[in-house]
Amino acid sequence: MSRQLRLTKFRELNIGDPFFDSLKSGYNDFAGWFSRKADEEVYVVEDDSTLSGMIYLKPEIGAVLDVDPPLPELRWLKVGTLKIEGRGTKLGERVVKKIFDTAISENVDGVYVTVFDVHEDLIRLFERYGFDRVGTKTTESGEELVYVRRLDQFTDDMISDYPFVHTAGRRAWLLAVYPEYHTQLLPDSILKNEPREVVRDVSHTNTIHKVYIGKIPLTRMSRGDAVVIYRTTDKKGPARYRSVASSVCVVEEVRRKRDFVDVDAFLAYTAPHSVFPEEELREKFLEGDRLYVARMTYNVALHRRITRGRLLDEIGVSEQPRWDLRELSSDQFRAITTMGEVSARIIID
Repeated sequence: MSRQLRLTKFRELNIGDPFFDSLKSGYNDFAGWFSRKADEEVYVVEDDSTLSGMIYLKPEIGAVLDVDPPLPELRWLKVGTLKIEGRGTKLGERVVKKIFDTAISENVDGVYVTVFDVHEDLIRLFERYGFDRVGTKTTESGEELVYVRRLDQFTDDMISDYPFVHTAGRRAWLLAVYPEYHTQLLPDSILKNEPREVVRDVSHTNTIHKVYIGKIPLTRMSRGDAVVIYRTTDKKGPARYRSVASSVCVVEEVRRKRDFVDVDAFLAYTAPHSVFPEEELREKFLEGDRLYVARMTYNVALHRRITRGRLLDEIGVSEQPRWDLRELSSDQFRAITTMGEVSARIIID
């Protein structure tokens, strides 16, 4: 099954689709609201062309007065209509990542969403990524809960604060990924489009949590460390021009082979967020003891990829030691995010 998140307009959707039945029954005048939004953009989730999700995001400036208590006068991103059919953490992560990507692009101060209390899975998803219940919204359709995530306040917890990258007291690393795996692991990071197009128009299968598997000693890294992903050359030209820094992740956890009691435990941990099929994962586990796994959050794609040549000449990364896994100074990391045109607000501390 091919599940995609893509940007479209309301007028391209058919309100007669069975997907909308619960929304029409749950919200009075949903059909009228839908018609009025005809020319506005909306994200949809499709399973092999079958509609299974819808996320409407709307920037708002000022106080939000139709909730109790009102939200303060700020720049908000409203998560309007949100419906996702089926279960699965990966789809939920894709939706949350799209919400945060949009919020950063729109430079808002906070995100808010209203949700009926029966949608327990959605509520748990938002709470995991730092949303707090702050009030209620009452309409003729019933009472919804209001959840808010401020983007100008931090807890110092890497998941609650996602997608922001804390740097104080943390180390930074350059980590190499082969091109054939890079595209699958970090779909946003292969684009050459302008920054806003990266946020708006990627028809991707992105998730927040990624698993990197290799034979290099990843245990040099610790939870909270920043990681610059370095896509090695695709052999279509000199590495100086074809190898690029593409994105920034943050380490959640690093494990060795001996940390898994057996291959099934290894598969349970890696398969949901790995680019490798199960059989290849099984082979990796069984072929030797030199096996390391890093679980990371995928925080931001560099809006301008940085070639190996520029990393050498302008950032000051030396040829040695090898670039499979090597530490970066704090100045080098900052220079990479600046040259890569990462929003300055993403990197804090």
